[in-house]
Amino acid sequence: MGPFRSLCIAVLLTFSFCSSAWSQEPRAANSRQKIILDTDIGGDIDDAFALAFVLASSEFEVLGITTAWGDTQLRARLVDRMLCETGMSNIPVMAGIPAEQAGGQLSQARWAEAFPKPSKPYGSGVDFILEQIRRYPNEITLLAIAPMSNVGALIERDPETFKKLKRVVIMGGSIYRGYGDLGYLPNRGPDPEYNIKSDVPSARRLFASAVPLFVMPLDSTQLKLDEVKREVIFQQITPLTDALTLLYHLWGQQTPTLFDPVAVAFTMRPDVCPTKPMHIDIDDKGYTRPGAGSPNVQVCLNSKSDEFFDLFMSRLLNQKLAGKCKR
Repeated sequence: MGPFRSLCIAVLLTFSFCSSAWSQEPRAANSRQKIILDTDIGGDIDDAFALAFVLASSEFEVLGITTAWGDTQLRARLVDRMLCETGMSNIPVMAGIPAEQAGGQLSQARWAEAFPKPSKPYGSGVDFILEQIRRYPNEITLLAIAPMSNVGALIERDPETFKKLKRVVIMGGSIYRGYGDLGYLPNRGPDPEYNIKSDVPSARRLFASAVPLFVMPLDSTQLKLDEVKREVIFQQITPLTDALTLLYHLWGQQTPTLFDPVAVAFTMRPDVCPTKPMHIDIDDKGYTRPGAGSPNVQVCLNSKSDEFFDLFMSRLLNQKLAGKCKR
C-alpha cells in the first residue's frame, strides 16, 4: 500500500469519526439515553400515549417524570398509577409548578383519583431536574411535552446548571402550518401553539438558553391514530394498553392526534423527524416566527409518518409491562 493511499484512508477514517460524533444518533448502540419527561398528562390524550411509548422503549433510562401546568399534583398521581400498573414504580414522579390560570377539570382526572392519594405531596419537579443535571452533567435529554413553566423556572433559578443538559427536545410551536393543517389543502399559515402560548416568557427563556434545542412543531406532529390502529392497541389486554383504553374513553373524543409521541420518536430515532437549523423568535401572542440571525434551534418540519407508526405500534404491541399495583 503506497503512502498516498494510506493517507487517504486515514483522512476518510477521521472524517467518518467526526461525522458520527456530530450525529444526532446515540454514540453507542447499546447505551441507554438518560431522559427526564416533563408532561401535562391528563388533559389531551397524547401525553398518555407518549408516556406509554417511553415506558415501552428500552432505549431510555428514565431518570424521572415531572408534571407541568394546572393541577400538577393530580397529574403526578395519574403518572404514578400508570407506573404502578406497569411495574415501573422505581421511576421517580415529581410535581412541577402549578398554574392556577390553567384551571379546568382534567379529562382523565377520575382515573388518577381512583389511585390512593400519597401520604405527602409529590416533591418539587424543578428541584429534582436540577439535582439530576448536577449528578449527570451533559448526559440528560429533557423531553418537554407540556407548557414551558417548569423549563422556564429551571432557567430562572439556575441557568448555569440548565446549560449542562445534553439537549432539550420539545413538542411545541407552529412554523408554517397550524392546527388541523395536514398538508393536503392550501396553507392557512401558523397558529399560536398551546405549549408555547401558555407561557411565552418561559418559552422565550428556553429558545435563548443556548442549550441544544430540537423542536417538533405542529408542522410535523399532527399524526392521527385512526380507528384501525386504536382497535389493535386496545385489544392487546395488557396493563399498559388497558390503561390507555380507559384514559382514551375518559378523554371523550374520537381520533387522537399524536403530537407528543412524535417528540418521543425523535428522541429515540432522529431519522423519523429530520431537523434543520433555524432562527425562531416568539412573539407576544405565542407565534414561533422564523427570522434572521444565527440558528438557535433545530426544527422538524416534516415527519415520516410510516416510519413513526411502525416504531410506535411495534413498541406498544410488543411490550410486556406488568406489575402488582399496591401502595
